[in-house]
Amino acid sequence: MSTLQIKTRDFACETSASGETAALRWDLRESGERITLRLESAGETELKEIRLRFTFPFEKRDMLYLNGYQSWTDSRERGVRGRMRSLDRVPGALVKRFSFDRYGDYRFVAYGRRHGQQHGFTYGYVRRGEAFTLFGSLAEESGFTVLRFDTNDNSVTLEKDCRGHRFTGDYTVFDLVILRGTEDAVFDEYFRLLNIPPAKGRRLTGYTSWYNLYENISEASIENDLRGFEGSKKLPDVFQIDDGYENAVGDWLVQNERFPHGMKRAADAIRAAGMLPGIWLAPFAAEKKSILVKEHPDWLLRDENGEPQPGGCNWSGFYGLDIYNPGVRAYLKEVFDTVVRDWGYGLLKLDFLYACCLIPRRDKTRAQVMYDGMRLLRELAGDALILGCGVPLAPAFGMVDYCRIGCDMSLNWLGDLQLRPFHREVPSTRNTILNTVFRRHLDGRAFRNDPDVFLLRDDNISLSPSERELLATVNALFGGVLFTSDNVGAYDEEKREAYERIETLDRSCVTLIKSTPRKLAVSYRAGGKKRRLNIPLR
Repeated sequence: MSTLQIKTRDFACETSASGETAALRWDLRESGERITLRLESAGETELKEIRLRFTFPFEKRDMLYLNGYQSWTDSRERGVRGRMRSLDRVPGALVKRFSFDRYGDYRFVAYGRRHGQQHGFTYGYVRRGEAFTLFGSLAEESGFTVLRFDTNDNSVTLEKDCRGHRFTGDYTVFDLVILRGTEDAVFDEYFRLLNIPPAKGRRLTGYTSWYNLYENISEASIENDLRGFEGSKKLPDVFQIDDGYENAVGDWLVQNERFPHGMKRAADAIRAAGMLPGIWLAPFAAEKKSILVKEHPDWLLRDENGEPQPGGCNWSGFYGLDIYNPGVRAYLKEVFDTVVRDWGYGLLKLDFLYACCLIPRRDKTRAQVMYDGMRLLRELAGDALILGCGVPLAPAFGMVDYCRIGCDMSLNWLGDLQLRPFHREVPSTRNTILNTVFRRHLDGRAFRNDPDVFLLRDDNISLSPSERELLATVNALFGGVLFTSDNVGAYDEEKREAYERIETLDRSCVTLIKSTPRKLAVSYRAGGKKRRLNIPLR
């Protein structure tokens, strides 16, 4: 066991790590508002745990934000006595059967058991009025950085997700920067230090097929919804076909019987109508009942015991794919070449991306795998636009054009009552609205934010009219993507006017955001009038 304790000018730090060799050297430096920790090993060293802790004077009025593990993880400001929900109260048999622990960080991060103990990934902040103190990692590719705030003992702790990682030579553990100032000032500087150029994409408007028929789409339903835009004063940018066209998840080049003429015909029709064709893929996932799993079991991501790794309970259940397997890479190249170059889709919604990093490798941390996966997708997509989803966010910074920053919306306010207690990534309109507001700082800096869809229709939905209006307004004010799943051809005149009015809103309309542990309010200007949104937190 190698251990180091050091006291700096501003705060006390403790670090500990263990390795198999005695040739492990430490280099811990504190320079102003930046802390770096590097390791150097002459021989192969296996890391057990690395932790750095320092004090921070939290105050009762502070609001805390810690970025969740992936796109869908609930991520919002909480008070100093806040607490995050783990799977502790879910029966173990259910967790195992439905793989609920695969959606988030539950298998590799311990959750705090006391109020005031909260954690997140990559970055977080303390907001005191309008003054922000941002803690941001500049070394995520070496391994995800888990940030912990504990207001019980006024501590901030950094942990590296690197257990079992073996390395020789240099290894950068932490490179933490602490920035103070206004919201825009600290995030502008953070992304400058990350060397992430500002996102170039403009806001996209569009349609996606998911939140109406879900998987039950067909060639006829797509053509019907496409006709709904005929005669529109302004066409949306994108018409995106979501899940439901393929034989099974993973069998991307085998369409089911509901699409008898194939996917090129649909793309041609969308382009002829004046919109960019988009399509949904989950490139790192394979459904248990798929042809891919049956014919290529060697492509599946497996642990050290040879067991395939489930990624969740969607569809018939699914496994992650091993992105380092040559067969997987060759197959994905064939899929992307076909979808982009032969079929003609110009926007790829790439979903369930966390599936490639369900487990670390002996020579790569979970983060290193995810970064490799994102680089692979960017290369395969070529000039096509990427809308990332279900992805740990840091590896997506600067790699995708657009990215989901919240969970799926649901057709009622809180989502499925049966699923709600199970994990932090379940579909929920309330949670996706909160993520849209509180991850606003990523829009234009890391990528353009996709807040998920808004719906104005009256049928096949349990959201009240006021909840639908709230969702649409928040998406328009804070989103870099503004999609619906409605058949706009069925809109009456009132809904058409509402649709057009929503498109006129953007971030420049926002005048004030007020967040407390009990309420969230957004003030904005529209139609020459001051308006206010009160967003329930419960």
